Amino acid sequence: MKTIAQRLFLVFVYALLYFPILILVLYSFNEARFSLQWQGFSLRWYYELFHDRGLWAAFFNSVFLGLMASLISTIIGLLTCVHLFLFKSKHRQIIANLLLLLIIIPDLVLGVALLIFFNITKLPLGFFSLVIAHITFCLPFVILTINARINTLNADIYFSALDLGASRYRALIRILLPLLWPAVLSAFLLCFTLSFDDVIISYFVAGPDFSILPLAIYSLVRAGVTPELNALCSITFVISMILVIVSYQLSRRSL
Repeated sequence: MKTIAQRLFLVFVYALLYFPILILVLYSFNEARFSLQWQGFSLRWYYELFHDRGLWAAFFNSVFLGLMASLISTIIGLLTCVHLFLFKSKHRQIIANLLLLLIIIPDLVLGVALLIFFNITKLPLGFFSLVIAHITFCLPFVILTINARINTLNADIYFSALDLGASRYRALIRILLPLLWPAVLSAFLLCFTLSFDDVIISYFVAGPDFSILPLAIYSLVRAGVTPELNALCSITFVISMILVIVSYQLSRRSL
C-alpha cells in the first residue's frame, strides 16, 4: 500500500509539472486560430511557423549566441578548474562562494546590474552585450560541472607527464582533457540550454537591433497566444529537453 501511494504521489507531481506543457503541445495541432475548443487536427501552424522569416532569424540568432557564449564559458571554466585543481590555493573557498552567489542572485538583479555596467562602460546593447551577459551567468554552471569530475582525478598523472618531458599544453590536451571531455561537453550543452532559454537577463541587455527567440516569443505572448506560438514553444521545448537529457547522460558518464 505504501508503494502504491508513493507511485501515485510521483504521478501527481509529474502531472503537475508536465500537464500544462502537454496541453500546449496538443493545441499546437489545433485547427482553430483563437478558440480553446478543439476543432480538428492540423499541421497548419507548423507550416506557417516554418515560413515565418522573422522568427527563423531570431532562432538562428539565438543558436549563434548560445554557441558563442557556451564555447567561451566552457573554455574559461575548464582552464579555471584545471588551475584550481593543479595549484591548490587558499582562496578556493572564496572563489566557490562567489560562484554560488552568481547562481543564487535573482536574474532580475543580475540583468539590472549588467545593464548599469554596460551603460557605464558605454558598450552598445546588442550581440556583444548579450554574449558577455550569457557568459556571466553560464560560467558558474560550467565550473561546478567540470569541478565535480576533475576532483575525482589524481593530479600526479599531470605532473608525471611533465616529468616525462611533455609540455603543459600537451599534458592538458593529451592527459587531462580526454578524462574530462564528458563533463566538458555536458557543461557546454547545459550552457547552451541556459543561453537559448534565457528571457529576463536578455530582456535588459539585448538592445533594439538584435532579436533572439526567447524575446520574440515574449513579445508574441503579449499580443495573445496563438497556435503558431504554441508550435514554436513546442519545438523549443523539444530542443531543450534533448539537450538536457544528453547533458545529464554525459554527466553520469563523467562521474
